[in-house]
Amino acid sequence: MNKQANSDKAVAPIKEESKMSRATDKITALYCRLSQEDSLAGESNSISNQKSITKTFAQDHHFTNLVFFVDDGYSGTSFERPGFQKMLEAVENDQVAVVITKDLSRFGRNSALTGMYINFVFAQHGVRYIAINDNYDTIDPNSIENDFAGIRNWFNEFYARDTSRKIRAVNKARGERGERLTVNPPYGYVKDPENPKQWIIDEEAAQVVKHIFTLCMEGRGPLQIAKALRAEKILNPTAYASKAGRSTAHVENDDPYQWNTNTVVHILERREYTGCTVNFKTYSNSIWDKKPRINPVENHAVFYDTQPAIITEEVFEKVQEIRQQRHRRTKTGKSSMFSGLVFCADCGSKMHYCTTKYFEKRQDHFVCASYRGNTGSCSAHFIRAVVLEDMVWRHMQMVISYVTTHEAYFREIMGEKLKLASDEAIRVSKKNLNKTEKRLKDLDRIFMRLYEDRVNGAISDERFASMSKSYEDEQAQLKQEVDALTNEVAQQEQKAGDVERFIAQAHKYAGLEELTPYALHELVKAIYIEAPDKSSGKRRQGIHISYDFVGFIPIHELMQKETA
Repeated sequence: MNKQANSDKAVAPIKEESKMSRATDKITALYCRLSQEDSLAGESNSISNQKSITKTFAQDHHFTNLVFFVDDGYSGTSFERPGFQKMLEAVENDQVAVVITKDLSRFGRNSALTGMYINFVFAQHGVRYIAINDNYDTIDPNSIENDFAGIRNWFNEFYARDTSRKIRAVNKARGERGERLTVNPPYGYVKDPENPKQWIIDEEAAQVVKHIFTLCMEGRGPLQIAKALRAEKILNPTAYASKAGRSTAHVENDDPYQWNTNTVVHILERREYTGCTVNFKTYSNSIWDKKPRINPVENHAVFYDTQPAIITEEVFEKVQEIRQQRHRRTKTGKSSMFSGLVFCADCGSKMHYCTTKYFEKRQDHFVCASYRGNTGSCSAHFIRAVVLEDMVWRHMQMVISYVTTHEAYFREIMGEKLKLASDEAIRVSKKNLNKTEKRLKDLDRIFMRLYEDRVNGAISDERFASMSKSYEDEQAQLKQEVDALTNEVAQQEQKAGDVERFIAQAHKYAGLEELTPYALHELVKAIYIEAPDKSSGKRRQGIHISYDFVGFIPIHELMQKETA
């Protein structure tokens, strides 16, 4: 595993008088490298031991202008090391006469790149390379030791591969047991002084995390949140950690109150704030390419209740929904709490928030995105923002009042309604799942017959390759469908508790006196706007509100049944 090298060790020139073997101003580069895995071998591979061996060898052989290039804590599988790159720059500038290492493994553990640098780059610039313990010296290309260098480089690479496999296996086992694979707790948590493996809440930072989630629930995007935090003079995570005396991998900004939008996004997407451990969020392709890549969510390993929660699961999931809505910004900078929630009841398209700097509040409105004058695919579904707010607020008041007053009846009616819908959805999903699984079994049998035909010579290799590729593509797609249907069935089977969650939300807002963006986003999933009806001579317009957890609530029907 790579870590940042100490800058004072990267390049350390030796000032001394030594015997001259030839007149030259070029330097003798003494390269030393130690990775975290190599350090386990003990003192033999330590930087101090490598320095001693290379320096003694250079002095005994009368090499001049000795300069150390050191990479402490860097893997040999990559050559993106500060000390090596500094040495390489000197080589390419024709400032180096000789490069000396303790052995070939200190130079690198990638056989292809090791050979390229030694045999091509160094040769092009007239650089002599010596690996002391391997008796390797490019000045004598006919040496039998040089013939074995390629084999040694391969063994050095094999060692790196084997070590990587072992480390991956250990980390996989740890991750599957629920042990955290992250070294540092996220902003909002700190390590427990009594047990460093446990996280406890950092109250000051946790309040900022809650504030960020609240701002998002109110409909603000990452850029708006970052600006708000800066305006409120809240230290960014790097500056906060520095103030608390904790180390951080990030470079501190000149402005400690400057928040990066990526930092805000990172906080909003961290499920750990709900009190769980999430392992395997990233992966790397190989030991040569250590760039972390995002792992699909379905490949994550999640372990619940491993530390105190800062954010509830419901708020976290709601924030993920809000962030998927991608609000369209207006040029004026004005925004509406309903942006991203309003849809056309006829075509299902989003309704865009329209305003100008000349509009009064009563003139702001929403219009169907599919409506483009007389050329669009939908009619002019138009509703003023103030009218929408009034209609939604009145409906929400009726729902909250009814649920809190007639809780038992609401639980019975809506519970049965959701159960029927869920049972039907489960039936359809299971039917499709069985059909898909049957097709997968059929494909397995087809593959067997196809292979037998190829062995018996009934079909050519080209025909076999073409047909098997087609079936493999279908099989891969079907496996994805099986995973999706399985998840869908599991989600439908968990619907039983949704009514209880909505009832709890209704009680939470029982005393709400005005509509707030936070309450709107926590209670409402989507709002559908009907086309206006002017047949009676007056403009009438209906809306349908889909509430979180329970969907559409036939409030007027429920009230009539209750009073009947």
